[in-house]
Amino acid sequence: MTIGKAVRTEKQALTPSLTTSLPKSKGGSLHPLAATLSRLLGPRKVLSSLSERLNYRYDAIAFGETPICVVLPESTADVVTAVKAARAAGVPIVGRGAASGLSGGAAPTQRGLVISFTRMTRLSIDPVRREAIAQAGVITLAVTEAAKPFGLIYPPDPASFRTSTIGGNLAENAGGPLCFKYGVTGDYVQGLEFVDAEGEVHHLTRDAYDLAGLLIGSEGTLGLITEATLRLTSPPKFTRTLMAHFAEVGQCAEAVSAAIAAGAVPSKLEFMDRACTNAIEDYLHLGLPRKAEAVLLVDTDGDDVETVEEERALVEAACRNAGGTVRRAETDAEAAQLWQARRSVSPALGRIRPQRMNEDIVVPRSVLPEVVREIRALGDASGLHLVQFGHIGDGNLHPNILFDPRTESLEAVHELAHEVARVAIRHGGVLSGEHGIGSMKLAFMREAVDAGTLAALWRVKHALDPHGALNPGKVLPTEVLPTELA
Repeated sequence: MTIGKAVRTEKQALTPSLTTSLPKSKGGSLHPLAATLSRLLGPRKVLSSLSERLNYRYDAIAFGETPICVVLPESTADVVTAVKAARAAGVPIVGRGAASGLSGGAAPTQRGLVISFTRMTRLSIDPVRREAIAQAGVITLAVTEAAKPFGLIYPPDPASFRTSTIGGNLAENAGGPLCFKYGVTGDYVQGLEFVDAEGEVHHLTRDAYDLAGLLIGSEGTLGLITEATLRLTSPPKFTRTLMAHFAEVGQCAEAVSAAIAAGAVPSKLEFMDRACTNAIEDYLHLGLPRKAEAVLLVDTDGDDVETVEEERALVEAACRNAGGTVRRAETDAEAAQLWQARRSVSPALGRIRPQRMNEDIVVPRSVLPEVVREIRALGDASGLHLVQFGHIGDGNLHPNILFDPRTESLEAVHELAHEVARVAIRHGGVLSGEHGIGSMKLAFMREAVDAGTLAALWRVKHALDPHGALNPGKVLPTEVLPTELA
């Protein structure tokens, strides 16, 4: 498919299932698609045994269907070959990075082909242009590590930065603690290379129709991003860190709103409630205040030390005025320990219950106090274990419902998640800031987005993926499929 010929004269259905007529392998023999790909790419790049394929049916939050086979491409040409073979076989395709996503985005909803980008790790730095050119499988942290010798950094830093890949970050438009001041992944993309649903390669820049911007955050449903050109920046010369804790969760949100209203632009503003900090303490014993109902971690930074100190003073004053207790980090080691606490949230929560549903709402800062209080009340009333944390500076909250499916009702978990989503929608917010819609929030989309807009989004999907082959069952509910595409 060429982009200029995306609109077809013949109607082609975006069917909910593409695999009803798949040829079956007999007697344990290799599936025809796996056999074709092994012949075209070599067996080293194709996983076909059941024990191997089982490892590719999940992401960090959801399990899906076991794929027919898995391709481990080492180049864009390999991706093209895999896509064309899957297209000829009529099977769906799911792109996968490190599978650290939290919305079910990498978990296949149908039997098909998984393309795992973990071997596409070529990375180069152009210090003159202040750019990094990274293939989709490059680990996020590796970009900054490679840029460091040139006095440059790559600011987007999701909590999973040690394991998540650039391709996955692009698929979800990931944020991180620095996003309030420095922006999210999409703000650093200068250009993209992607393979479309027909196996054609496209190179995009950020001009005219910003197709690159459309692909960023599309969760692999419009194309498979294979490489990105990323903008790098100079690191700040000075950084100051503080921790504030509060006797009531809404006070923390009030402090954040007041600090920003006063003119502070911290580089990091991270919130954790009592359940969250106690889980971290049980895990790492870092000396966090166990009795506090909310903890706020803050960095101010810049190239002028007086401005950095002034901004920290504004945040301190806002925290104290809201009833908080403030502690400054006096050394780099103390600051690093505080931020280790925030980055350890996920493994700490994983010790409490075997499963969790991770919400990712964004609301206007002006309503943060009401929102965190409402969510706390919902959790208390449900009897389920709910914790809150997130990038509170830009209104991005991560309410997590921890549960054991053997003893707790999945229906109750889903209902609580739906109520949290409704809180965001009611207060003028959205369902996702960085984790994506995936399959986990699909049911909420009909309440969050009007039917006309959903129909328009389906038409965009149809233009770029007319057969519905790319990551089906994600982002857009099929119940609002426009009549002319059904």
